[in-house]
Amino acid sequence: MRVIAGSARRLKLVTPEGNDTRPTQDRIKETLFNMIQMQVPGAVFIDLYAGSGGIGIEALSRGAKKAYFIDNAMSSYKCITTNLKTTHFEDVSTVLKQDVVIGLRNIHEEEADIIFIDPPYHEDLYERTLSQLSAMNYVTENTMIIIESPIDMDFSFVDGLGFEVRREKEYKSNKHVFVYRKA
Repeated sequence: MRVIAGSARRLKLVTPEGNDTRPTQDRIKETLFNMIQMQVPGAVFIDLYAGSGGIGIEALSRGAKKAYFIDNAMSSYKCITTNLKTTHFEDVSTVLKQDVVIGLRNIHEEEADIIFIDPPYHEDLYERTLSQLSAMNYVTENTMIIIESPIDMDFSFVDGLGFEVRREKEYKSNKHVFVYRKA
């Protein structure tokens, strides 16, 4: 896995061993960042279930001003810190080795610009995560929440949490769902 564009372009990133994480494929990552390229510069970016940290690091490489990485696994924590050293983004990053719900409570920003959610597909963490986000003051009507999920997942439940789906981008076996707080 590598950084695709920006100041850390082409740098290789390490990924956690085993099957607990699925790093976003470079092709899909590139498509995603092409879609959000105007929102990334100067953004506060939060990478949830961060794994290797590849998505948040890509955001930093493309001009995000700060990134938070939250993952509970020690292997992920080690990969993220190693990758931040490799890319020289340690001073604009905060890594929280915590459960995502607890980690979200430890972020004290006025506003988060982009939040990326990519939990293990086999667990029901989408609703739990969005429920916590609905209670956070830094999630505003302007905050873009991007969820990576299986292609057949239904997100109609977000309406009951005060969010709305504004866009979906489907790939072969997964998709990105763009969710915003209702105004």
